[in-house]
Amino acid sequence: MASVLSSAPTAGAQPPRPLNVKYTVWAERPFPVTIYYREVDPPNWAEYSHNPYVFSPKAKADVGPDAQWILDVTLADPDQWAMVTATSGPSTQAPNIHCVLAVDGVVVATDAGPKGALCSIRSW
Repeated sequence: MASVLSSAPTAGAQPPRPLNVKYTVWAERPFPVTIYYREVDPPNWAEYSHNPYVFSPKAKADVGPDAQWILDVTLADPDQWAMVTATSGPSTQAPNIHCVLAVDGVVVATDAGPKGALCSIRSW
């Protein structure tokens, strides 16, 4: 008779500790950008994929070398859900946008691009 191992958590197991996620966006020259970010963990992939914008608020910000957009959020599973993206939109100008994603004070993702940047731990 074969034994089956259960992957169910043991009695009294604690859920994962929520982690601080810090998003930072700036540009090499002053410019208005549109930023999407994740501020809550979706309950599951199906609900997220059905309507990702419910879980991805949008902000508009004027950023530059001395003007950063910074947001701290708390996520239970940042490996899965932490994400910030910024874009200069349809403008023909290239402000050179940068982003940084840090979890509990440790930088885990950076990106930069002429008209946009995406920072996440997971590949989207």
